[in-house]
Amino acid sequence: MEKSCSLVVHFDKGTPALATEIKEALEGNDVASKIEALKKAIMLLLNGETIPQLFITVIRYVLTCDDHTVQKLLLLYLEITDKTDSRGKVLPEMILICQNLRNNLQSPNEFIRGVTLRFLCRINESEIVEPLIPSILSNLEHRHPFVRRNAVLAVMSVYKLPQGEQLLDSAPEIVEKFLVSEQDPSSKRNAFLMLFSCSQDRAVNYLFSNIDRIIDWGEQLQMIVLELIKKVCRNNKGEKGKYIKIIISLLSANSTAVVYECAGTLVSLSSAPTAIKAAASTYCQLLLSQSDNNVKLIVLDRLNELKSSNREIMVDMVMDVLRALVTPNHDIRRKTIDIALELITPKNIDQVVMMLKKEVVKTQNGEQEKNGEYRQMLVQAIHTCAIKFPEVASTVVHLLMDFLGDTNVASAMDVVVFVREIIETNPRLRVSIITRLLDTFYQIRAARVCSCALWIIGEYCLSLSEVESGIASIKQCLGDLPFYTISEDGEGQETSKAVQQVNSTTVSSRRPAILADGTYATQSAALETAMSPPTLVQGSLSSIGNLRSLILSGDFFLGAVVACTLTKLVLRLEEVQTSKIEVNKATSQTLLITVSMLQLGQSSVLPHPIDNDSHDRIVLCMRLLCNTGDEMRRIWLQSCRQSFVKMLADKQRRETEEIKAKAQISNAQPDDLIDFYHLKSRKGMSQLELEDEVQDDLKRATGEFTKDADDANKLNRILQLTGFSDPVYAEAYVTVHHYDIVLDVTVINRTKETLQNLCLELATMGDLKLVERPQNYTLAPESSKQIKANIKVSSTETGVIFGNIVYETSSNVLERTVIVLNDIHIDIMDYIAPASCADVAFRTMWAEFEWENKVAVNTVLQDEREFLGHIIKSTNMKCLTPPSALEGECGFLAANLYAKSVFGEDALVNVSIEKQGDGKLSGYIRIRSKTQGIALSLGDKITLKQKGTA
Repeated sequence: MEKSCSLVVHFDKGTPALATEIKEALEGNDVASKIEALKKAIMLLLNGETIPQLFITVIRYVLTCDDHTVQKLLLLYLEITDKTDSRGKVLPEMILICQNLRNNLQSPNEFIRGVTLRFLCRINESEIVEPLIPSILSNLEHRHPFVRRNAVLAVMSVYKLPQGEQLLDSAPEIVEKFLVSEQDPSSKRNAFLMLFSCSQDRAVNYLFSNIDRIIDWGEQLQMIVLELIKKVCRNNKGEKGKYIKIIISLLSANSTAVVYECAGTLVSLSSAPTAIKAAASTYCQLLLSQSDNNVKLIVLDRLNELKSSNREIMVDMVMDVLRALVTPNHDIRRKTIDIALELITPKNIDQVVMMLKKEVVKTQNGEQEKNGEYRQMLVQAIHTCAIKFPEVASTVVHLLMDFLGDTNVASAMDVVVFVREIIETNPRLRVSIITRLLDTFYQIRAARVCSCALWIIGEYCLSLSEVESGIASIKQCLGDLPFYTISEDGEGQETSKAVQQVNSTTVSSRRPAILADGTYATQSAALETAMSPPTLVQGSLSSIGNLRSLILSGDFFLGAVVACTLTKLVLRLEEVQTSKIEVNKATSQTLLITVSMLQLGQSSVLPHPIDNDSHDRIVLCMRLLCNTGDEMRRIWLQSCRQSFVKMLADKQRRETEEIKAKAQISNAQPDDLIDFYHLKSRKGMSQLELEDEVQDDLKRATGEFTKDADDANKLNRILQLTGFSDPVYAEAYVTVHHYDIVLDVTVINRTKETLQNLCLELATMGDLKLVERPQNYTLAPESSKQIKANIKVSSTETGVIFGNIVYETSSNVLERTVIVLNDIHIDIMDYIAPASCADVAFRTMWAEFEWENKVAVNTVLQDEREFLGHIIKSTNMKCLTPPSALEGECGFLAANLYAKSVFGEDALVNVSIEKQGDGKLSGYIRIRSKTQGIALSLGDKITLKQKGTA
């Protein structure tokens, strides 16, 4: 088994050194050879080799060498070599090194003194240390600070030994005197650390006797002061008021590390508004002053925690937080915007939106990378602001409409969805939005954005001028008819040229995509790709319109949307236009456009013919224009809008319910103590202390103080590792943190014998790693021992911990007994939490993620929604599909689930089920993730849990 050492040394096991070679090199006079030999000896000892015959050689030939490197390696060798026998007694030959250590402590060279003192800090044998105590104390007065700072640490380590208080009972008093006279910052820090560890009262007395000079102390000493304050206040909460003053004074320290620690300490100790405001202000200053992006992310995490517990105070800091947007880092900007969006109020909304508008304008210069993604982020933020506070929509909607033609399709989609929602929720903006949309429609180059914009035109063009402008704009973007011509040389000349030019920028291949309801569909890649600038076409317009380009590339879904929009506009024209001639003219032009699209779709000039859905939709529009009924008119002109209004209302209701659920405050228990602030004595209390007392009382009364988990839940975490009849009984309490697992194992000796060298040996399977090597223990008859084991977790994956307990009995030392332990399974559910994401983001991730696990539905449950609820509960995921979309009885159900791991990994699940004729459910559950571990582990979990109960 490997031994512990204060130095990590690389060791090449392929070429092990021989003990005889090392011995010969040490006996020689060449210093370089001695150095190499000592290094080899240290490497062998570190890797479990025992070379007992080498010790005397080292004493004879190495102790006397004056070379500094040799002396340093000698101390490392002495540190790791066995200094005790099997009974724990110090070996007699160790006395030989004491004289050499004393000589080193009195050496004229300060380096030799310093490294020897540092070596003594790692010696646990009091028999070796005791004769050296006078020499250690004399070094406290050495002229060089390197010696003094190590001498203080040596005094502390001696005092901490099991018999340390008898060996050096006056150590705290000596160090306190040393601290008063010492000037070196590092030495003062070590001295204060010794008092902090060994004599807390003396450290506190020194702190308050020098309270006015704390701000001038060194960074290291100030950090120890903060540690002392945390420890004292944790044990004696009643005295924290006077310590908070010290922390606030340290907020003006020169060291950013001290300032950061001060802010964290202040938040952990005090709930007073003044203290929280000071901490928040400090974090905001660090956010702007630090150039390291990792530091900024950590500070933003702290601000996010403050926002959760002290939102009212953080609201005033929102503009300071938003100043972090100047950092050209995507993650920092996203985190900053997320924090700011939860802090907007009627008081600060105008300032926040103005800041976001300025940032949107900055993204137009095109100098920075990922401007498109940043713009999309800003658009989404402004959208959220406009939903929460509709009055700001008028100030931003026209600015954002300039980006409808953005080459970043996702950003343009966010803009058009925002416009669609605002035009419904803000009727007074309808006319100006429609006018602006018609003016900028020709700039839109993405099919998905065109489809949404066309729907807006079809639904919200109500007046005669708007309807006529809408029809004219669409006709202009479609260009001259027909879409292709037949000549003697061949058919489709214009189209073939146009298609060739369009296809140079848009690929017409098709691939499966997931729709909002979780089903698959085939779409052209032209839907996702922004169009290039219009290209010249002979015999046609000077440039191809955006709609014409997309339709000629084979996007007939967009063609169907064009047909539906024109049909709606013609139906509305009949209501607002008195001239039948104009109505008939518009109807005939619309019919000509739809027939031309059908001709194009059924011709051979395009690589892919029109799909059946689009064909049926266009034909339906033609029939409706030829024969209009009142019922059909009502469906086309009113029902679509009503469905959209219902969708918005349902979305608003769900968001309101989520906010209410988050805002639920836990109440105090009936028998909890409540202090009455007005009855307390205020004598000698500062304003900050009074505020802190009030806030503590309020939190206690409302149950906001965090409490430990319920005892019943703790019992669920206890796992039995051995049987009741085994000679050693063991059980483990498993605590799962974000990045590590702590096993608190209780081992009980149930025999009448003493168990020696008892060792808990653990091994892991999966992405788990043991942090510490196992230690040996001795267990008395019928006694117990608590053993802790830390296991590092590096990814979200189901892991297994297994192992055994090995021990020797006092009656037979040569025979080792092994008890195999039950396996401990680490559940993936401990690492994933429900999360939300937009439908567009979900579909994008679904297309990108390469790992998919497909699980067939096999359950005794017969209700679709009951089965979906069971899966959501079992997988700890959130259903992104709104409840309104799951209503009704149709025998089918498709839903999307989403969760995020503590490591930032995404877990996507699509549930598609169908009810068979015999009442049973069939279908598939698809899991996708970027890493294999989540996909496999979630699949296993679903397979295990999906059957449910009859």
